[in-house]
This record gives sequence, C-alpha cells and structure tokens, in this order.
Amino acid sequence: MLEIYFIRHGESVGNKEERFRGQCDFPLNGNGIRQAEALRDELSSHHFTTIYSSPLQRSLRTAQIVADGRIPVIESEGFTNIALGAWENQPKAYIRQKFPELWQIWITMPEKLFFEGMETLGMVQQRAYHALRELLSRHSEGKIAVVSHRAVLKPLFAAMLGMAEPYFWKIQLDTASYSVAEYRPERGFTFTVINQNKHLGQYLREELG
Repeated sequence: MLEIYFIRHGESVGNKEERFRGQCDFPLNGNGIRQAEALRDELSSHHFTTIYSSPLQRSLRTAQIVADGRIPVIESEGFTNIALGAWENQPKAYIRQKFPELWQIWITMPEKLFFEGMETLGMVQQRAYHALRELLSRHSEGKIAVVSHRAVLKPLFAAMLGMAEPYFWKIQLDTASYSVAEYRPERGFTFTVINQNKHLGQYLREELG
C-alpha cells in the first residue's frame, strides 16, 4: 500500500488580499510560514520518502519547511496551479464587478468556466492526474507527499474518486491543510482524511472565489 499526503500550500499575500492567484508567484506571508511550520510539527512523526511540489514558491516553500532538510523535495510541473490569464493577481471584487456573467459561472459551476488565456479545470485535472499516475509508477509502498494548490487538488481528488461534475465546491481545502489517500493497485484510491486543519491556529476559509 502507498499512502499519499496531499497538502495545500500555506497562506500567501494573494490569499490574504482575496486575489485570484493562478500562476502568479506569490510567496508565503508570515502567517503562511507559521502554518507550514505547524504542519511540519504535525507531520514530524511520518516518514515520507519524497515530497513532490508545485514549482510556485508558495507551494515549494511549504514543502521545504515540511521537509525540514530531512526529505528530498522534487518540483513537478504537473502540480502547478491553474493558469488564469488576465484574472491572475486581480482582486476577486474587481472580477465580480467587471465580469458578472463569468463570475456567476465561477461561483456555481467553475468546471464550465472558460475565457481566452485560461486553463480549464478539466485541463488541470488531466495533467495533475497524469502526474499522480507517474508517481504511482515510482512508488509502490510507504508514504509520499504532494504540495499543491486548491484549484489543482480539488479536480485531482474528483478524478481519483470518479466524481462527476460539478465537484469543485463540494470539497473544502484550507491553506496548509492536508488530506490522505491510500492506494492499492487492486482497489484504487481510498481517502482516509480530507482537509485536516486541527494543527492550524489561524487560517482563512475561502468559501467562494
């Protein structure tokens, strides 16, 4: 059996300021660093062979803090955040006012959202699931971790569980939370934990947007 810990990165300025992040490379803010350190302490008794991370610095720094110099950290483009084109680094309030029809799709069925320059959630799901299958070919047992983003992990979980659309708003993932899935070739994926956040003293719950 392989056990996979899926970690959402710690809080960044983009989270705090309620901006669409996408592939804009926001660093962790002070609270995000504290969250990653709390996550490190929470998971210190777990013996990960490898931690895979989105190359964006908010994820990579979270992975490095959790690794604590003891665990190899490998960047994986397959787990980088969704590309949101002109929406990246824009306040959500601005997008809601400027593009009300697209905003309504985003808050109701984001799986159907598309505009020029963006990557759809379906595209994200395909590349993230492909990246995960590559990890399964490298690891057959033990524990590994994947540090990524909300808009990557949600579609990835849906693929792992065979969830039909709409799925995005049915899963809550807080910054620096972790979820755990077991993988057995004869059975597939079994989630044992989703959105564990008890180690966090302070976090923003992003319910919409």
